[in-house]
Amino acid sequence: MAYAEQREVRLWHDKREREMYDNFADLFAIIKTTEKLEKAYVRDVVSAKEYEPACSKLIAQFRTLKTALKDIVPDVEQFAETYKMDCPAALNRLLVSGVPATVEHKSTSSDAGTASAVAECVQYFITSMDALKLNMLAVDQVHPMMNDLILALSKVPQLSPDFVGKVKVKEWIARLNRMSASEELTQEQARQLSFDLEMSYNGFIQSLPKSS
Repeated sequence: MAYAEQREVRLWHDKREREMYDNFADLFAIIKTTEKLEKAYVRDVVSAKEYEPACSKLIAQFRTLKTALKDIVPDVEQFAETYKMDCPAALNRLLVSGVPATVEHKSTSSDAGTASAVAECVQYFITSMDALKLNMLAVDQVHPMMNDLILALSKVPQLSPDFVGKVKVKEWIARLNRMSASEELTQEQARQLSFDLEMSYNGFIQSLPKSS
């Protein structure tokens, strides 16, 4: 009995195409993994201590890959729809929030480390405002500063989740997440961000307890 010869079916024709499909697979895996991690955290299957570093790593990997694929995959939501991924929690975490849920909703009644956290916030506010004055407007320059700032704000126990500074910074992170790393803020966007940061900084200072 003769057997038909089995031939390998290739999706690519050259090295460049193979790399593209490998990147597609990586993007698919990151989105799926993030969705599973989000559900596991909500269901208390993984602890906050395990969740936060894992989620931060996935967000960082996603941003790196998103930049590399910006010309091929300009719309990640469309990519997810094309491959029928059904991962709303992951897309929200990766494209909108940009930070782990533990950071986004962090609250604590402990005063330990408050002074250090306040000092961090002041440092990141001033650094960000100064950077904009120096026309550091590229997304890969602005995004890390906004991320550092929201992480610092989350450590200050007296700030509520709806504190205007947190809300504004999260809005900017979400906007930056939809841009590629090489893009730059327009002068109008930079002016608005400067205004939002100054307003948030003033609100932050006013929220601090007054010394007697």
